[in-house]
Amino acid sequence: MVQHAFLEDTRSKDDIKQELDTLEIQLYRMQENIRKIARNAEVIGIDQTNQDEWVIVYAYRDANLCQLMLHNCSKPYKGDWQTAIQAEYKDGQRLHIADIKGVQNKGYGSVLIKHLKEEVRKDNIPLITGDIVKRDFDHVERLKHFYNKHSFDVNIDHQAQCGDIVWNGD
Repeated sequence: MVQHAFLEDTRSKDDIKQELDTLEIQLYRMQENIRKIARNAEVIGIDQTNQDEWVIVYAYRDANLCQLMLHNCSKPYKGDWQTAIQAEYKDGQRLHIADIKGVQNKGYGSVLIKHLKEEVRKDNIPLITGDIVKRDFDHVERLKHFYNKHSFDVNIDHQAQCGDIVWNGD
C-alpha cells in the first residue's frame, strides 16, 4: 500500500492571495518582457530560480561569441539584464567563459550555467572552460563552490592567484 504524506498549508488566506497576486504580476511581465527581449535577442528559455523567481534567459551570438543574459520577471524589461555570462568559442571544441557579471546570491548564475550547458550540448561542443584570475581572489572560495556545484573541475593555484575551470559534458 502506498502512503501519501499530506502537508497542511498553514498560510493565511491573505498570504495565499498575496502570493497569487505576485505570481500573476510576474506572468504578465514575463509575457511583456519576452515580447521586448525577442526584438533584439534570441529567447532561449524561461526558468525559475531556487528562490522561486521567474526569469527569462536570452542570448546574443555570432561565430566567435556567446552571451547569455537573464532578466527577472518581477520588473519590466528596459534593455537591462540582472546577470550575464560572456563566453568565446575556441577551436570549435570548447566554449571559454570570459566573465560572469551581475547580481549575486539569487540563483541567477546557476540558471545561466544550466542553459549554457544546454547550448553547448545542442552545438555538439564537448567542453566549457574558463580562467580564475587575480581579480577573482577576493571571492575565490565562492567561485570554487559555485563551479564545483555545477560539475566543473576547478584547479586553483593560491600562491600564483590563478586557476582554471573545465566542464566536460557530464
